[in-house]
Amino acid sequence: MADSNNKVKDVLYLPALILLGGFIGVVWIIATQISPQISEVGSLRATYNSKIKEYSSREKELENLKVASKDKSTQEAGAASSLSKGFYKPLESGLEPDIVLAAEFNEVLSLITSNSIKTRSVKYTYDPADDEFIKNSQGKYSVCKLDMEMIANYNDFKNFLKDLYKHDHYLDIVKIEIVPYQKNKSILLISLQLKLYAEKA
Repeated sequence: MADSNNKVKDVLYLPALILLGGFIGVVWIIATQISPQISEVGSLRATYNSKIKEYSSREKELENLKVASKDKSTQEAGAASSLSKGFYKPLESGLEPDIVLAAEFNEVLSLITSNSIKTRSVKYTYDPADDEFIKNSQGKYSVCKLDMEMIANYNDFKNFLKDLYKHDHYLDIVKIEIVPYQKNKSILLISLQLKLYAEKA
């Protein structure tokens, strides 16, 4: 009877072992097939994330280059515009330098007033002997050098410089020195040296 039971158990165990072995084999085959693919997916994901970061970085660089290019174009256009400005020329010939440049001088003073800038002093010199332009122009031009001490806030002075830039005739901003007022930093103490030019009629 016991032998009969053992034979039944052996008969039952054998298929179970075969099934278990087959299951383990199938699982092992699937695992060996899928594992490289899982690894490849992880690698692709890492590459994808890296490319996204690189793309974002390149996009920012491109935007920065566009802005820099636009600024450079604006500056070059401004420089070309400044160089293309003609010299002021009076209608009458044989005039003294102070009369030749009086209109230009008055326009600058008008810009100072219209931008709410206060002048502490304005010194002017006509046809200064040390001016290289005068030395080499063979008497064809007159020059007025302005040395101005002014008081203004940032915005008013910025607008004044813009107006100078838009001025119809060629002029030269030689030097600007700005010091904030100690008791109120929003107020500027400005020293500006400017040269006005006129072509003699």
